[in-house]
Amino acid sequence: MTIPAPVAETEDPKQSLKLLYRLREQLKTADNPLNTLSMGMSDDLEDAICEGSTIVRIGTAIFGTRNYS
Repeated sequence: MTIPAPVAETEDPKQSLKLLYRLREQLKTADNPLNTLSMGMSDDLEDAICEGSTIVRIGTAIFGTRNYS
């Protein structure tokens, strides 16, 4: 699982997602297909899905921002 770190405007926001996808592809075997890839949250779900995520955490998109008061 990965949650992408914030990046500067000049950097690729998908960089860490692409890296994890490539790593999973390198580690897959016939005996261990690694068919689940959990990446992203509500703020970057489109990027995560585009980069191969099979699970995205979208709590804020459903429930809204947490109230810590």
